[in-house]
Amino acid sequence: MREDICTIPVSDVFEVNDGCPICRMYDMLQTRAVDYITGAAMMEPDVRVVTNKKGFCGTHLYKMVKEKSGLSLALMLQTHIENLGEDLFGKGDKDGKIAADRLSSCFLCEKINWGMERMIETIYITYENDKDFRGMFDGQPTFCLPHYSLLLSGIKKSRLKKYSSEFRSSLKKITQNQLSELNSDLLHFCSMFDYRNRGGDWGNSKTAIERTLSFRNGYEQEK
Repeated sequence: MREDICTIPVSDVFEVNDGCPICRMYDMLQTRAVDYITGAAMMEPDVRVVTNKKGFCGTHLYKMVKEKSGLSLALMLQTHIENLGEDLFGKGDKDGKIAADRLSSCFLCEKINWGMERMIETIYITYENDKDFRGMFDGQPTFCLPHYSLLLSGIKKSRLKKYSSEFRSSLKKITQNQLSELNSDLLHFCSMFDYRNRGGDWGNSKTAIERTLSFRNGYEQEK
């Protein structure tokens, strides 16, 4: 699983200029993680031991159902539910703490977060050492606000040295430009409901609401 996650080159994510690259990175990791767990891993005893304990969040359970249904998924869910019942009622969950802990854990979330942490580290390292990557990073159209915050807050603890100021400036410039563009498009969208603008050109404002939600919430909007 770890090797599978690490085979996603950071440069591949940044070669595309469409939306937030960190959201794309998360989507790639999530797709690979779901493919992994809905494949042969479902029948591996060591994996089943872990998934019985950790389970899955609602988001990833539904993604798994979309990817695969039938005997293997039912077997995994059956042993997980059986294990859950033993914890809740065999051990006596008087105050609901065990239930809360079990419901807050997810095997796939942990795998994806593990991959995200290492790929974010790789972004800093690659920006520091690779001129071409710096060009791809600086040429991105947007970073969603959650990932803007994530990248900005991690600079001090990263391996960025010579290019830390450039990284910070580029990240802020891209995000600020996107915010200004969205604000302008939203104003134009609202103005089009004025009778005086009837029949006018909507321009990019037609997608202003969707793009603003993506910018404001990133991939979290799907959860």
